[in-house]
Parts: sequence; C-alpha cells; structure tokens
Amino acid sequence: MRVEDALRLALEADLDLVEVAPDARPPVCKIMDYGKFKYEAAQKARESRKNQQLTVIKEQKLRPKIDDHDYETKKRNVVRFLEAGSKVKVTIMFRGREQSRPELGFRLLQRLGADVADLGFIETSAKQDGRNMTMVLAPHKGAKTRVKAQESAQAPVPVVPRPASAPAPEAPAAPAPAEGDAPQAPTS
Repeated sequence: MRVEDALRLALEADLDLVEVAPDARPPVCKIMDYGKFKYEAAQKARESRKNQQLTVIKEQKLRPKIDDHDYETKKRNVVRFLEAGSKVKVTIMFRGREQSRPELGFRLLQRLGADVADLGFIETSAKQDGRNMTMVLAPHKGAKTRVKAQESAQAPVPVVPRPASAPAPEAPAAPAPAEGDAPQAPTS
C-alpha cells in the first residue's frame, strides 16, 4: 500500500501511522493509537522489572594462615549471607612466601565449602588470580523463602487479654436425665 493511502486511512480512523519494522524491505507500518501503545509498553516494562530478582554478591576475605577462632567468625558471616539469600565471594589473599603454597588456600576454601554445604553450593570453584584465590558460593534455590517461612512459623501468636469485668466462660453442663429414665449406677 502506498504511504499516502495509509496516511489517509489513519486520518479517517483518527489514529496514527506507526512504523513497526523499519529494517524490513519494504518497511512495515501499522495504524494504531501511538499514545496507548507507548503506555502499554511502559506498563509491560515496569511489570517485568518488578518480577526481576536482584542478585547481591557479598565478599569475605581470608588469609591462608587463619586461626580456628577467626575461621569460625568468617564462616558465621558466610552462613549469615547465604541465609539472607546472597551469593558470597570468598577471597584468600596471599602475601610473600604464601604465594608458593596455593594448596593451603585451596584446602581452606574446600573446607569452607564443605562446612556450609547445607546452606549453599560452590557455584565457581577455587581459582588463582595473581595474589588472590577466589571461590563463589550460592544459596540453594528457595533458601530465602525457606528462611521467611521459618521466621513466620517461629513468630509468637498474639494473645488477646480478656477484659477483667467479663465473666469466665462456664464449662457446658452434663445433660439431665429424662423423667422416665432411671439413674444408672456407674459400672467398674
């Protein structure tokens, strides 16, 4: 269809002539309400952004000759990050002669990965990068929702106090025997 005919049709329908595929030969145009089209596209973009999940990467730095107590403190931080649903980048920094013993760092990273295996898994295995060795731990799928469910299950149920002036509810009375019935003796 010629451009002039398409413009005339768009004006008669009180709509806009919009080029939807400019790279096609011949270019493709559509008769539509352009303002409504832009509004719906913005709504779709907003909806898709709302459903996106933001990945947070926390970092924990260690040294190859770390003491047991310091290791437990660092491990506790990694556990806290994984429980919150964040990925954790664990970095071991080598200095001086420590660079000649990368197996110490590798064993330390493997130990940390094994210690937190119930909360997360090793997403990127340990690799040496200059003076540093890094490993990335990621939480198991659904870890964040699992933590929220546990928190809501442990939340105390609010107790509504009874007003002091209200009488306590009485226990229901036992039904009275009918007139024609004889009382029965309890059997033992």
